[in-house]
Amino acid sequence: MSQNPSYRAAYLAAEGCEADLRAELGSLVAAEHGRLFLSPEPAVNAAWAANTWHDPREAEIASIAEAANLLKAEQRNWAAYAPLHHRRASLIQEKLPHVSAKPLVFGTPLPPAPMGSFTLLAPDRLLYAARCDSARPNGEYGFVENRNDPPSRAYLKLWEALTRLGEMPQPGQKCLDLGACPGGWTWVIASLGAQVDAIDKAPLAPNVAAMPGVVWRQGSAFALDPRNEPAVDWLFSDVICYPARLLALVQRWIAAGKAARMLCTVKFQGETDHETARAFAAIPGARLLHLHHNKHELTWFWSAAGSVALR
Repeated sequence: MSQNPSYRAAYLAAEGCEADLRAELGSLVAAEHGRLFLSPEPAVNAAWAANTWHDPREAEIASIAEAANLLKAEQRNWAAYAPLHHRRASLIQEKLPHVSAKPLVFGTPLPPAPMGSFTLLAPDRLLYAARCDSARPNGEYGFVENRNDPPSRAYLKLWEALTRLGEMPQPGQKCLDLGACPGGWTWVIASLGAQVDAIDKAPLAPNVAAMPGVVWRQGSAFALDPRNEPAVDWLFSDVICYPARLLALVQRWIAAGKAARMLCTVKFQGETDHETARAFAAIPGARLLHLHHNKHELTWFWSAAGSVALR
């Protein structure tokens, strides 16, 4: 029997990011269930969450079949998160319609149908949310990898970012890739048919440098004055630097009005700089998120057109 919710939101921490999510949410957290942080307050954007559950509900369940029937009455697609009572949760999942967890093929849009999530707080206590932020089970975005052409595995971050954004550079669009070497992100951008200026002191991998539309410009990303640069449709950065330095860089580009969209990795060296992360998230038109392929870093999205919607 479904009951009135004790919680208004639940946040599933990305693996290894529990301490960062705990610090980010602070007093919003009322209880923890493995990596799932439960809150009595409405959901907020949480950068360190792999998935956010909106308006979860609790229900007493007498059997596996009862739990499955309750979920199927709500919607079709469900994913289990089971830090406890794993076998029982798996049996419930088996009675639900199949949800594919196969690796994605880059360029294929995410399915439009909503993905719900559920867990067992106790053997007879179900917590479930029909509306979640992630389009994939527990926020896990795996891809069919290309192990031959990219010069590094950094391309997977950009594949995931663009897939979740639902928007990609188009043929003929002008892009800037800051700190590009060895060229993993430049390879993705050029593969989409866009023109890309790759900025780095070190050269690109030869196969990337030879791609149509790629121009390598030797130099520092931080030495560029955006006021003297042509306008670009996309600005990308996976450069290694302290977050505060990257923040100052993107603020210069926003002030100059020379980039329509920006997508950057905010890398933390040592302890997490939560203050600077909050400053990135507070920029109008921005969204800060821990991707499945991020490590101790976050990905920052910004659009001059307004808010950014991600899945």
